[in-house]
Amino acid sequence: MEREKNNSPDLDLEGYSQRLGYRLRDLRRERGLSQEDVANGAGIAIYTYQKYEKGESKPGTPMNPTYHTLLSLAWVFGLSVTELLDLDGTGADRGPEAD
Repeated sequence: MEREKNNSPDLDLEGYSQRLGYRLRDLRRERGLSQEDVANGAGIAIYTYQKYEKGESKPGTPMNPTYHTLLSLAWVFGLSVTELLDLDGTGADRGPEAD
């Protein structure tokens, strides 16, 4: 059976990318890390990490990190990829106004 393309209206990649960006920012701040610390630890460019915290890969484009990048970010934060992605919704999502 051929896999169908998911054009489901409830697949909100932009919204999920934004929430993941908030989560990355919150995790970084909770651990007292700079954006540079996280980027260097994960082996990615600082600019790339900054875009991820904004929920983007390129300006105006939802983030789309590779699995290797997700593994590296999870390692920096001491989490599993599942915990990093907060697939079960238990992580804090404090939004843009959080300090």
